[in-house]
Amino acid sequence: MGSTPKKLLFICGTRPEGIKVAPVIQAFARHPERYAVKLCVTGQHRQMLQQTLDFFELRPDYDLELMKPGQTLFEVTAGALTGLAPILTKDRPDMVFVQGDTTTAFAGALASFYEKIPVAHIEAGLRTHERYSPFPEEVNRALISKVAQLHFAPTRAAAENLAREGIHENVFQVGNTVIDALLMSLERVRGKHASSFAAEFPFVRPGRRMILVTGHRRESFGKPFEAICRALRSLVERYPDVELVYPVHLNPNVRGPVGEILRGVERVHLLEPVEYPKLVWLMSQSHLVLTDSGGIQEEAPSLGKPVLVMREVTERPEGIDAGCARLVGTTEAGIVEGVSQLLTDEDVYRRMAQAKNPYGDGTSSSAIVRHVDAALG
Repeated sequence: MGSTPKKLLFICGTRPEGIKVAPVIQAFARHPERYAVKLCVTGQHRQMLQQTLDFFELRPDYDLELMKPGQTLFEVTAGALTGLAPILTKDRPDMVFVQGDTTTAFAGALASFYEKIPVAHIEAGLRTHERYSPFPEEVNRALISKVAQLHFAPTRAAAENLAREGIHENVFQVGNTVIDALLMSLERVRGKHASSFAAEFPFVRPGRRMILVTGHRRESFGKPFEAICRALRSLVERYPDVELVYPVHLNPNVRGPVGEILRGVERVHLLEPVEYPKLVWLMSQSHLVLTDSGGIQEEAPSLGKPVLVMREVTERPEGIDAGCARLVGTTEAGIVEGVSQLLTDEDVYRRMAQAKNPYGDGTSSSAIVRHVDAALG
C-alpha cells in the first residue's frame, strides 16, 4: 500500500501573496499521490485577492472573511490568529506555507507555531534593516524567520541576511516564485487576451510613452503620498507624449490624495484595481514602471522595463545592484528627476532595460517541491 499523502496548508490574504503562492500550489497539486493541498485565505484584501485566485483557478478551502472598512493591524492580527486556530487544530497539516511579510503571513506562522506545526516561508530573508520601513512588513518577516523551519530565499543576499541572524539550517536559495507566476501569465496574456485588453485600455497606443504606476505603502501615507501625486501631475504636464496609468489601491489613505490631486488631470488614467493578467499586460506595454510595490520590482525587469522605486529603502537591493531598478524616494523633486532622466536619456534607459533580472528564471516552484520532498521524506 502507498503512504498517506502529506497534508499541506497554504495561508494567504493579499493579492501579492496569491500571485506568489499560486504556482507553488499548482506544483504540489501535480503530485496528488504525495501531497494533499489546501488553501486558507484570511480576506485581508478580499476583492483584489479573489481576482488573482480566479485567474489561477484556485478555490479556497477556508475563508476567514476578515476584510472590513478601516480595519487595524490589531484587528487583522487577532482575527487571523483566532480564525486559524480551529483549522489548524482540526486538520493538523504536516506543514504550513506562508509567503512574504504581510500581517496574514505573520499571523499564519505564529498560529502554526502555537500548534507546533512546521512552517515553510516562501520569500524568506528580505530585509531593509529599517524597523519601520516598510511598516509593518520589516518586522513581520524577521519574526516569521524566527518561527519557520524551511526558509525559501529568493536570492543569495536574502540567504546571507538569514545567516547574519544566525539562521543557517534549511535555507534554500530558489529564486522568486513571482517570476514563475509572471511567465505562466504572459503566455495567456499575449494570446487570447491581448486584443480585448487593447480595446479596454485605448490610451495604450503607438506614439505614446505609458508609465505604469502602483503606490500604496503604509509608511508613505500623508505628506509623502501627496508629494508622490504632485510628482505624477508634474510629469504629465512636462511631457506631452506621456500617458500615466495608475490602478489605485482600495485603501482610503491612497484614494484620498490620488483623487484630490490627480483626478481629472489630462493623460492621467486612474483605474480601479485591475486583475493580475491585466496588470501583466499593462506592464508589458509600459515604457517604464514607477512603484513602491515589492513584487513589481521583481516582475518588470523580466519584461525589460526599467523600475523606479518610490521608497527611501528597499528590501530588494539585488535589482538596484543589477541596474534594472533605482530608488527615487518619495519627494516630488526626486521622482520627477528620476523619471525625466529615463525619458530624455536613451543610453540610461537602454542600460536599465537590458539589465539582467536577478530574481529568478521561472523554476522556483519546482525547486520548493524538491526541498519539501526531502524535508518530509
